[in-house]
Amino acid sequence: MPTNAQALPRCESASRHWGRQSTRALLVAACLGLASVTGWAAPREQQKMTDQQIARAVDHTLLTDSALLYDQIDTEVTEGIVTLSGTAYRLMAKDRAARIAQSIRGVRGVVNTIFLKTPLMSDDTVRQEVESALLYDAATDSYELTPAVTDGIVTLRGTVQSYLEKQLAVHVAKGVRGVQEVRDSITVRTIGKRPDSEIAAEVNRAFATSVWLATSIIAADVKAGVVTLTGTVNSAALHSRASQLAWTANVRSVDVSGLKIDPWPRASDQSNETTATKEDSEIKEAVKAAFLYDPRVFSLSPAVDVEHGVVTLTGVVDNLKAKRAAEQDAKNTVGVWRVKNLLKVRPAKPLSDDLLQQGVTLALLRDPFVDSYQITVKATNAVVTLTGTVPSYFQKAQAEDIASRANGVLSVRNNLAVSDPALVYHDLGYDPDWAYGPFYSYWDQARSSYYSTWPYLSDAEVRDDIETEMFWSPWVNSADITVEVANGVATLTGTAGSWFEYSKATESAYQGGASRVYNRIVVK
Repeated sequence: MPTNAQALPRCESASRHWGRQSTRALLVAACLGLASVTGWAAPREQQKMTDQQIARAVDHTLLTDSALLYDQIDTEVTEGIVTLSGTAYRLMAKDRAARIAQSIRGVRGVVNTIFLKTPLMSDDTVRQEVESALLYDAATDSYELTPAVTDGIVTLRGTVQSYLEKQLAVHVAKGVRGVQEVRDSITVRTIGKRPDSEIAAEVNRAFATSVWLATSIIAADVKAGVVTLTGTVNSAALHSRASQLAWTANVRSVDVSGLKIDPWPRASDQSNETTATKEDSEIKEAVKAAFLYDPRVFSLSPAVDVEHGVVTLTGVVDNLKAKRAAEQDAKNTVGVWRVKNLLKVRPAKPLSDDLLQQGVTLALLRDPFVDSYQITVKATNAVVTLTGTVPSYFQKAQAEDIASRANGVLSVRNNLAVSDPALVYHDLGYDPDWAYGPFYSYWDQARSSYYSTWPYLSDAEVRDDIETEMFWSPWVNSADITVEVANGVATLTGTAGSWFEYSKATESAYQGGASRVYNRIVVK
């Protein structure tokens, strides 16, 4: 049997034969045997999933992700460990493929051997581009970092105030075209001394208030600054998130060897009572604590008010990206079901429209996801307008995100046209890097247009695909949810443990092919 990379040209040829460019992703998936009718459907019993089924679920998700559209990635699974191979053309795409694989239920770990084939650029050019990227970003422009480049490998040296700032700097450097790898030799300043008990309390509180970890059973113990995690999470994605959230101030290392992955932790009647944040006062403190974990927000101190689970953010931030990151931080907090973002953007470094326009244009050219598309930038009174055409909503959101990071930008008007709305992207919100990644403000528009262009599935097939999406999602307990489909419209009933699970069930229904979703799930 040919690998995905070998079969891809044949499948693309078939998609062109059908004459509907907007259905390419689904046609390719079907051609490679990933559609529900050919074997990627969920196992009948929750406890049983084979390596082949996991591999097909990973393949399906990778092949339908618009950010990886032209990358040729192969998958092999052994005892739940996914090995990725093949070719990617951007470092961020290689990383994204691994994170997508981590988010599939049943995956215990990911080995990323994807070969990177980036554009040929001189080391000096790459170094200058990384320097420019760090200076352009409103959160990293003040970091005392110096990049060195050898054979496309970037080494960052300097000093930052926290592990999260270091993580952000690495993320920004990875987003520059031509970068093969980023190695950090960054020193984190240690401010004073913190008792182990204080560190443990902070880490456990972060776990308890994160919507992503609400169904996880995690305990953090700290000795001499070393954090040891024990317990159970339901996916490799949450294993990664727990590890990164443990890196708070004065932590020397994090030991995750005792943190296990169980695809169905609820099957053992496990529950984490500490996640039951009920009072508005508790939610308020949890949101404020979440801001401390976000280097884009923590120094700006937005004001937080909570009433019946509705969070209202007020105050002033100095850049648009910080405003958006603060909103997502609040949404990622247990007990929050709605966020009203009244933060005002008041740039600390106002720039002329000409300089803003030039800076955003160069930033778009540095980014390997959008550099090949003709995007016109115009700045008027610090409002940036983007025009042109990109292939998918991922690139549209990516371009807007890049513009939002600039110092001096008050707002972004994204008038980019999408030539192929059928191409989808997958939410990687589980990763702490979310606040650093695209602001997907077009999710509703993207998902509705995506599936309305695919009229060839029966209601039974759509229902099967929705149930499959929910099964493989570690965020949804599919056993508690019933799906009915009539004329392409899905109705969801049953129960969910949180508003977060409620929204993820809706998302899974759209990903499964529903033209519209009525979510009547009761949140308990």
